[in-house]
Amino acid sequence: MAVVAVWKCDRDGAMFDNKKDAEEHDKMLELAANITSLIERHIDSIDEQVGEEIGLLLAKRRDALAKACKGKPEVLLEEDENMVQESEDDRITPLAANQ
Repeated sequence: MAVVAVWKCDRDGAMFDNKKDAEEHDKMLELAANITSLIERHIDSIDEQVGEEIGLLLAKRRDALAKACKGKPEVLLEEDENMVQESEDDRITPLAANQ
């Protein structure tokens, strides 16, 4: 039997093959939690789930947000278009077992 080392993120239970990716994911989740907290403190009527979704969205796109804040707001829209194209290219057709 082979032994495979994996790293598990405490925040959401995600598993990673290497420590670097696990730590990067954990930092992204920490940023998302802090953004969510900021949003919930300043917008009283926001739903908790919506606040979390916004926090995750902004944390996942932190690099594009940084560029946008430095004077290139169009980067946010370009990134969104690229993500749609990538997700369409990554579609996998599942195979049915025992047909």
